[in-house]
Amino acid sequence: MIEDDLRAAFVRHEPLTPSTGPLRAAIDRLAAARRRRRQRFQAAGVTLALIAALGVGVPQLRPDRPAEDPLLSGQPAGSPTGSLNVLLVGVDGFGEEPPYRLADSILLVHIPADRSRPYLISLPRDLEVSIPGRGIDKLNSAFYTGAAEPRPDLDAGYDLTRRVVADLTGVRVDAGAVLTFAGLRRITEAVDGVDVCLPNEVRSWHSRRVFPAGCQRLDGAASVDLLRQRRYLPDGAFDRDRNAQVYVAGLIQRAVAQDVLTNPVRLAALLSAAGKGLTVDDDGLPLTRLVAVLPELKSVDPVGLSLPVGPAADNSSRLRLDPKQGPVFLAALGEDRLAEWVAQHPEQVNRVR
Repeated sequence: MIEDDLRAAFVRHEPLTPSTGPLRAAIDRLAAARRRRRQRFQAAGVTLALIAALGVGVPQLRPDRPAEDPLLSGQPAGSPTGSLNVLLVGVDGFGEEPPYRLADSILLVHIPADRSRPYLISLPRDLEVSIPGRGIDKLNSAFYTGAAEPRPDLDAGYDLTRRVVADLTGVRVDAGAVLTFAGLRRITEAVDGVDVCLPNEVRSWHSRRVFPAGCQRLDGAASVDLLRQRRYLPDGAFDRDRNAQVYVAGLIQRAVAQDVLTNPVRLAALLSAAGKGLTVDDDGLPLTRLVAVLPELKSVDPVGLSLPVGPAADNSSRLRLDPKQGPVFLAALGEDRLAEWVAQHPEQVNRVR
């Protein structure tokens, strides 16, 4: 009897049940949008990582006829007039597939409003920050927290990292990219290796490889090996950040030397090299508008900097913003006065070339 009553109740109320059609359509739209975004990542990712990182090779990007250039077509006239900030995140996934782990390299590229030259700012991975949903932790944990389990997501990891970096620095992040070490290895191979000039010898804790002091060409595996090193280095993670700056400069130089940015065939090959190992955020500042800014740079020589931090907090591995220099540096960044800050603190400039 009870079963019959339940069946009758379901029959009476079934017409009142909302249709699942609109919900399914909404889900399909979101899925399609995400697929389109992934396709944009595949097509634009390496370009952003290469030319937005340091602005090297800008003269080769200047089009003869801007109106007909495919990179600029369909975009609003003009380019951004204020300062720009691009966030680059390097992630060590220990392989081709998820799970992606902590963000090993976090770089903020600042392009001033006067377009004088780009500034590459390393943000220490061990910096103590406030992470939504996690509390006080290291900056590199923001990516892991955002990416989440059991199916880590590069986009979500980047989104939370961008939010934390914006809160930390007080500046708007206009665009950005995430590159896994697997993607980085493939990009390096695509340009037949990258030349780096190391100030000191580096011994790999992972492979026992020795990178001698001085200039040398690294293949994809060696590049990844170098960028993973921080143990046994005099300044630990700080030295790794400096090596990352040196690598990015070498990668750009290699791409320019091979005319990758002007040869359609070579560019197409490089764009597809990273595969699933790269994702790009171009929602705030479309890539095409960012590319349009680069020819305005008066100098393509980058300035390598590091966010000023103090000693480890409470005998732990966490670092805190230097109470004196940190706020002054961030004020100079927020007010677009890094050239003035560099002139006053030349000892804080990292050699990248």
